[in-house]
Amino acid sequence: MSSHPFYILDVFAESRYAGNQLGVVLNASDLSTEEMQRIARETNFSETTFVLSAELREGGHDVRIFTPAAEVPFAGHPTLGTAWLIRRVLLGGDEEELTLHLGVGPVRVTFEPDECGVERVWLHQKEPEFGGGFERGQIAELFGIEPADIDGSFPIQVVSMGIEFVVVPLTSLAALKRAAFSGERLRRLGLPDLPGLQHLFCPETHADGNDLCARMFGEAYGVPEDPATGSAAACLTGYLLRHGYFGDERVDIRIEQGMEIGRPSLLLAKGEKVGEGMRISVGGQVLMTARGELV
Repeated sequence: MSSHPFYILDVFAESRYAGNQLGVVLNASDLSTEEMQRIARETNFSETTFVLSAELREGGHDVRIFTPAAEVPFAGHPTLGTAWLIRRVLLGGDEEELTLHLGVGPVRVTFEPDECGVERVWLHQKEPEFGGGFERGQIAELFGIEPADIDGSFPIQVVSMGIEFVVVPLTSLAALKRAAFSGERLRRLGLPDLPGLQHLFCPETHADGNDLCARMFGEAYGVPEDPATGSAAACLTGYLLRHGYFGDERVDIRIEQGMEIGRPSLLLAKGEKVGEGMRISVGGQVLMTARGELV
């Protein structure tokens, strides 16, 4: 087996040991799918990524993403964190943008400082796809909250940008805190069309200056609750634009996540309607916490 450098990153983190943890393995072309899955179960992070080679292929780097339970074609924080590491470790840190080849195809990532000089990594999303909805009472029962806790002014709706989420608008932070996914309740309710990832949000926040608070449950993927979910934030941004949640055709927001599980995270999201479509980007900060080598 060749050398496999291994890194731990915190993504969407404003300080170390916050945000969403990510394991990244380099030089992974000789690892089988089964070996990658076992390594992802060993780290037990929401996702672990495998960079197949330092060499470019068709202008980008080949990357595979695994949760503890399965390979996924796309996820937000693994894309941002892996791009950051490739730029920092493999390319010298000067590129303003690069491309990752993921299961969904090529994904563009850019790097730019914010107004305070903090480097932000931005993921530029494909067009969102909007699916069907769900009855408010069933979703309330699933999460152990009241139907009145779900904002009836907006739909419960499936949104996808390579991976499906059901987006659930809640009325208050108190309702968001009470929400808890239950596999037992899901089995009792049925809901065969419910995506395995559920993204709940509300307009009240823990911290001043943030616009929304969110939680993401993904038990079907081996992730009981995710501290920060870039792909969900992108889907949520599309949802906000489609339904005029902020009463505008453009959004530029700060989404907090992970507060309830002790991993405070900040996701930045921008979106605008462009003709019949949308242009959506999600960004945040990446910090390295550990590095070593698989043995």
